[in-house]
Amino acid sequence: MVQNMFRTGFLVRATHTLLTWVITLILFLHNTDLRKCEERGELLLPVLFFLVVVLSVLLYFAVSLMDPGFVLTDTLKGVQASDEEMESMMPQPSTPRLRRCGYCLLQQQPMRAKHCQTCKRCVRRFDHHCPWIENCVGERNHRWFIVYLLVQLLALLWALHIALSGISPTITWELWFRVNGFLLAALGVVGIFSMVVVLLLGCHLYLVSINCTTWEFMSRHRISYLKNCGNEENPFDRRVFCNLWDFFCICRTVVWEQMYSRNRNTTNSV
Repeated sequence: MVQNMFRTGFLVRATHTLLTWVITLILFLHNTDLRKCEERGELLLPVLFFLVVVLSVLLYFAVSLMDPGFVLTDTLKGVQASDEEMESMMPQPSTPRLRRCGYCLLQQQPMRAKHCQTCKRCVRRFDHHCPWIENCVGERNHRWFIVYLLVQLLALLWALHIALSGISPTITWELWFRVNGFLLAALGVVGIFSMVVVLLLGCHLYLVSINCTTWEFMSRHRISYLKNCGNEENPFDRRVFCNLWDFFCICRTVVWEQMYSRNRNTTNSV
């Protein structure tokens, strides 16, 4: 029973949710700007902050529980995939041979897919397995993961400002720690999470702008379709604007084999 709870990510999600609402409660109960606004009858800022927190929690669960882009098994693929899709995945002369997954025995692993040993499935355009959401980040949920980070960062920075506004001066250090203890604890947690989210968001936005995944960036020398490319060559890069547009606005499965073959042919011809 306990092992199943850990395997499904129940404790991770429950801890995240509990921590979020405990910190929110601390900010509302102490003498912060939120409390002062409530006492004056100005409810706009407290309501907006509460809605941002709710939105961050909803996005967290959406990204955490969403299918990241699991690759269908060969049996299901034979039933559901069209002949055209299968044909488009067939390796061209300039395209590396499709790999066979040695873990789930998938006969044709799509380009940019990788087997996640935690989820025990192959994931399209695999980025990484995130222990924070206890789910893979892949083709289907990567954009929502970044949207979640943006909203989470907004909530954290706002909470940081609110917590600082509630720190009360006292006569002695002992009394100061006693009066502001909960706020200081909330301030420390929020500060650490803020730094982590800033780093994550910055790294992911950079990688999205060059159409590269975390896995590809970290393991380029071991990936069959990248190790023969130049150090500065990315066969999936379509320049910053097109990369961002495709990532955030195009909601469909991309056949990366076609883009790879097309871009490599263009590079070789030049």
